[in-house]
Amino acid sequence: MDISVVVPLYDEVESLPELTSWISRVMDENRFTYEIVLVDDGSKDGSWEMIRKLQTGNPFIKGIKFRRNYGKSAALNTGFIAAKGNVVITMDADLQDSPDEIPELYRRITEEKYDLVSGWKAKRHDPLSKTIPTKLFNAATRKMSGINNLHDFNCGLKAYRGVVVKNIEIYGEMHRYIPVLAKWAGFTKIGEQVVEHRPRKYGKTKFGLSRFINGFLDLLSIFFVGKFGKRPMHFFGLLGTLSFFTGFFITIWIIGEKLYNLAHGITVRQPTDNPLFYIALVAIILGSQLFLTGFVAELVSRSASERNHYQIEETI
Repeated sequence: MDISVVVPLYDEVESLPELTSWISRVMDENRFTYEIVLVDDGSKDGSWEMIRKLQTGNPFIKGIKFRRNYGKSAALNTGFIAAKGNVVITMDADLQDSPDEIPELYRRITEEKYDLVSGWKAKRHDPLSKTIPTKLFNAATRKMSGINNLHDFNCGLKAYRGVVVKNIEIYGEMHRYIPVLAKWAGFTKIGEQVVEHRPRKYGKTKFGLSRFINGFLDLLSIFFVGKFGKRPMHFFGLLGTLSFFTGFFITIWIIGEKLYNLAHGITVRQPTDNPLFYIALVAIILGSQLFLTGFVAELVSRSASERNHYQIEETI
C-alpha cells in the first residue's frame, strides 16, 4: 500500500463527507493505493454514524472509535498502529489541511528519502491569541531540540516513512512535538514543506488556552525523556550529588568552626542557632532523596505498560 492517511477527529460530522471525497479524488488521480484511517476520539455529534455511512460507499475508509475522548495524541498513536501504508500522512478533519498537498509530500518521502516532512502554514487564518503563543513554542522547541529547519512543529499535515510511526510513541499532548520524538528515535532527516492553511469551514476549534500550558509541560517532558530517559540516574544522581556534598561541606564548616572556637576560648553558640545548620540538613536530605529517585527511575525506566492503552468501542 502506498499511503495511509490518518485523520484524528472529534465532532467533525459536517466535514467528513467532503474530506474523504477530496482525499479519494486525489488518490485516484495519482493512482495511489491507499487507506483512510479515521480515528473518532469520542465524538458526540454523530461522527461515528457518518463514518459508518461513508465506509459502506468507500471500502478504503477504515474507522476506529474511542469509547470516550482521550485527546489528539491518543488518536494519532492508535492510527499509527493501524496504518499499513509505506508512507503515512496525517491531517486534521476540519478541512483546514488540503489533501492536494499529499502527492508532493509523498514524493519527498519516497524520492528525496526524508524520514518526516512537516507542513508549514506560512500564511495562517488564526487570531493573534493563537499565532503568537505558537511562535513562542516553536522557537523554544527549536532551541531545545536542535531541529532548526522547522517553523511549525504542530502543523497537523505531516508525512512519514511508515517505519517512523511504528517506532515512536505519542501520549499526553506530545503530538505537538512528533518531529522531536522522531529525532530522538534516530530519524534525523526531517524536512519542511509550505502548505496551504484554509479557513475553517464547519464548526469551531476544539482547543482552548489550556493547550499552551500542557504543551509547555510536555516540551519539558520530551526534553527530559530524550536526554535522560535511558539514564535517569545521570540527571537525579548529579543533582543529588551536588545537594548532598553541599550539605556535607556546610556541616564540616560548622563543626570546624565550633572546634576552632572551643580551642581559642571563644564563646560557642549551639549549632541549631546557626542558619547554616538547617541549610545543611535540608541539602543532605534532598540529596539523599534525589539519589533514591534516580535508583527508582532506573528500575522503572521511562515507560508504563498501560500508558497507551485506550478503550476502543468499535472498529470497522
